[in-house]
Amino acid sequence: MKEVGIKGCVVTGTSEADWPEVARLADQFSDFIRPAFGLHPWKVNSRSSGWLETLKNYLNRFPHAMLGECGLDRWMKSPNLEDQHQVFQEQMNLALSLNRSVTIHCLKSWGPLMSELRNFPRLPRFLLHSFGGSLEIGKEAAHMGAYFSFSGYFLQTRKAKTRAIFSRLPIERILVETDAPEMAPPYPKFQFNRLNHPANLALISCELAKICDTGQETFTTNTYAFWGEEK
Repeated sequence: MKEVGIKGCVVTGTSEADWPEVARLADQFSDFIRPAFGLHPWKVNSRSSGWLETLKNYLNRFPHAMLGECGLDRWMKSPNLEDQHQVFQEQMNLALSLNRSVTIHCLKSWGPLMSELRNFPRLPRFLLHSFGGSLEIGKEAAHMGAYFSFSGYFLQTRKAKTRAIFSRLPIERILVETDAPEMAPPYPKFQFNRLNHPANLALISCELAKICDTGQETFTTNTYAFWGEEK
């Protein structure tokens, strides 16, 4: 990443099982890695009775950490929707209490997610990562204060509709991400064991600039601004 000019990255935890490793990396590379800790909807069934307190402890240990990923997912096999909603609400409330930004995962659950967001009297700053919702949902979410991130996977030929939606979202709210090792672009410049690599960020940003008819620096600036960093 450093060799291609990336100044820092976010390493995201998804469950109690990987939060310690995220913390270890954040300690080891404190000038480069910003941690995020959250309980992903895919991991809801494996949570312990003390998961929320453990999550709070990690967030307190790293005052610059983000909360995430959290969210809702009906794409997964046999989703426990009631628990997903409860866990999502608890994490959003924790983010509000600690004044942390939130990364939200959503698959096949845009209606339920928007209902949840409407029910909060106020919202933390939040990012809809790898946003795959409709333009109507995007506009409403933007009105709520949402940011949206574009993944390289959306450069696949069959994702033309998603690219068209991003071209109509508020450009100042659009960020770029790799979601490595997942969501690989169709023609990755960098790979690690055939997996997506974080160094593909520049490629994704360049292609998104063409889609949105703007300069590549727009998304660099947006991403730095979201994380509260100076360019």
